[in-house]
Amino acid sequence: MDLLVIGGTRFVGRHLVRSALSGGHRVTLLHRQGIDPFPEAEHLHADRGGDLAVLADRRFDATVDVCAYWPRQVRTLGEALAEDRSGHYELVSSVSAYAGTDAAGADESAALADRAPGHGCDPDSWPMTDRTYGPLKVACERAAAHRFARLTVVRPTYVVGPYDPTHRFCWWLDRLSRGGEVLAPGPHDAPVQLVDAADLGKWMVGLADGGITGAYHACSTEPGWTFGELLEAIAGSVAPAGTRLRWVDGEWLREQGVDESDLPLWSEGRHDSVMALDPAAGRRTGLGSRAAAETIRDTWRWMQGSDFRSGRRRLDAGRETELLSRAPG
Repeated sequence: MDLLVIGGTRFVGRHLVRSALSGGHRVTLLHRQGIDPFPEAEHLHADRGGDLAVLADRRFDATVDVCAYWPRQVRTLGEALAEDRSGHYELVSSVSAYAGTDAAGADESAALADRAPGHGCDPDSWPMTDRTYGPLKVACERAAAHRFARLTVVRPTYVVGPYDPTHRFCWWLDRLSRGGEVLAPGPHDAPVQLVDAADLGKWMVGLADGGITGAYHACSTEPGWTFGELLEAIAGSVAPAGTRLRWVDGEWLREQGVDESDLPLWSEGRHDSVMALDPAAGRRTGLGSRAAAETIRDTWRWMQGSDFRSGRRRLDAGRETELLSRAPG
């Protein structure tokens, strides 16, 4: 398969390209100049929002777009690479595209978050924020549906593993590896779903190679896995003896001004149905699910040689100690 990857040098795309190359596919990456981690692949350097003349007269069996955030980016790509030359088009969206109004266990027909309150009618004019991210992904999906007949939409949940630039999963590995009394935000039984980036990348290559169309949410872990089980699994792998998870009421933490930006992967005390989706369709089309211990091990190994602390500022030790000293119970 001749595969074009838009992006492909950072996280999800990096794992996807590695899987494609190991499977014997011919891979071309379109990205801005900078790091070229795959010397065996072809690299085309361009800003996807600008001149895409490098794609003129090129033809591919499939195109995988891992970095579309505004619908204009999808349209521009479609104009530069007409459908007869793009092949099968695969778009990485997000479970943030769901409105979250369906019950736990929802499939891909769940309602979408197509509006961003407080913003106008043109998604291309919206800023990228936590509140607009999901609706912008919906707008990208619709632009893709208008442009490409052979379309696959992949909506991942939290993607974890080596090369994660968000450092959300890494933050918990780092914190629990330092031991002591660890603030664990409740509720313990809040649902959470993850997907390992390596599993996601391999599956997406298979979708493209097989010409499998449709929309799929990508979540390796089954509904019913909880945030408490996640932290306990991490602690069991990296925490020193004597480490204690102290569960603190989520509502009380919110009253103290604590949110998901401080404690990543936390649902802020809510039982979020978007973290309890039915993974059946993805499984039927080949999405694998490695053990959490394997993901933790691989991520921890990568972290040892990575400046992962350079990411977004999280809850610091002083604030954690202060909250634990005042927490009820």
